[in-house]
Amino acid sequence: MHSLSAALPAIAALVGQALAQTAEPVTNNPVGPTYRATLPDEPFFAGAAIEGNVRGSITGQATEDGTGVEFTVEFDNLPAEGGPFGYHLHAAPVVDGNCTSALAHLDPYQRGQVAPCDAANPQTCEVGDLSGKHGSIEAGPFSATYVDNFASTLEGIGAFFGNRSIVIHYANSTRLTCANFELIADAEPSQPPMSNTTSTTASMTSTMTSTMSHSATTPGQPIGTGGMTTSAPAGPGATETPLPAAASVSQLSLPLMIAGLAAVFFAL
Repeated sequence: MHSLSAALPAIAALVGQALAQTAEPVTNNPVGPTYRATLPDEPFFAGAAIEGNVRGSITGQATEDGTGVEFTVEFDNLPAEGGPFGYHLHAAPVVDGNCTSALAHLDPYQRGQVAPCDAANPQTCEVGDLSGKHGSIEAGPFSATYVDNFASTLEGIGAFFGNRSIVIHYANSTRLTCANFELIADAEPSQPPMSNTTSTTASMTSTMTSTMSHSATTPGQPIGTGGMTTSAPAGPGATETPLPAAASVSQLSLPLMIAGLAAVFFAL
């Protein structure tokens, strides 16, 4: 019985890993909104061996193509001991400066913290484990800029961080300080631009429609002698779509042929 009790944590860890999912890159982040968390003047941990609090902020905004979020991190006045320091996106906002109210790391895929984050495989880490994926803080001043493909500026999904918080931890996981993200950009959010393939296809469709309309309404234009085809861009699934030009030719040519034969008959 004792051996079973001792094995329960390991069994729970294995079950948790089996249920966890690999994070998916976010490719449809709205471009424009910018969120920033600025650290307060006083630390949350009263025993911090520093004067005042850690200073600095973390800012995040979508990349130009909407894939992932570019974070700019700047921290200073860290304690001389207790590092390296981790920092993470947390699931809830901070209430009244109490860092415990931020709850756990942002982890919409239920990965958990049983095994350390593997920076070489960031998709297997918690979405909120920024320091695990991009490097811990060894000492201050600390600054870094990087793109995290799994965080999001799209409200309503689990990876959205704009209404959550950032927490800095000692190496032993004690929470040192924290802050809430706030929207700081006034830019109107927009969806990422269409891909080149989509734009090209739309342009081809528009041009073809215009050309066909012009040909049908402009007198004096020659009529083709066979079925016209339009080819989709080369690639898997490309097909040709016949257009009913041949039917138009048949309907028009028959009366002309009869009229011609009648003219020849009366001429004789």
